[in-house]
Amino acid sequence: MKVMALDYGDARTGVAISDSLGLLAGETAVLPSWNHAKLLEEAAALARSRGVERIVLGLPRNMDGSEGPRAEKSRAFASELRELGLEVVFVDERRTTVEAHGILSEAGKRGKKRRERIDAVAATLILETYLNSLRD
Repeated sequence: MKVMALDYGDARTGVAISDSLGLLAGETAVLPSWNHAKLLEEAAALARSRGVERIVLGLPRNMDGSEGPRAEKSRAFASELRELGLEVVFVDERRTTVEAHGILSEAGKRGKKRRERIDAVAATLILETYLNSLRD
């Protein structure tokens, strides 16, 4: 089963897509989030064109496990994706951006594209968390 993870943000949304067996994270991308309708359209089109069967959406929780305004936005985005006929599940995304920063720092990645790379790496971490949960 092919799975696509989204790290939904106000400025950018990171995307990671698994291989066709749903075992490994493969393709990554970053979609601009400024125009919400366009983001919704592009995410759905990407999922369909890649044969994605399930979307894993990062659910931002506070460190105490509670949900705030960002989680509400993610839940609303999931509802819109479901209205388009896409299956959506959530994965707790606490600390994925922090981990993404660490990964890129260790790799020595700097420069203007770093922000986009962070979003793509965060989406990959969300995807890997989900794929690993299927194996447990």
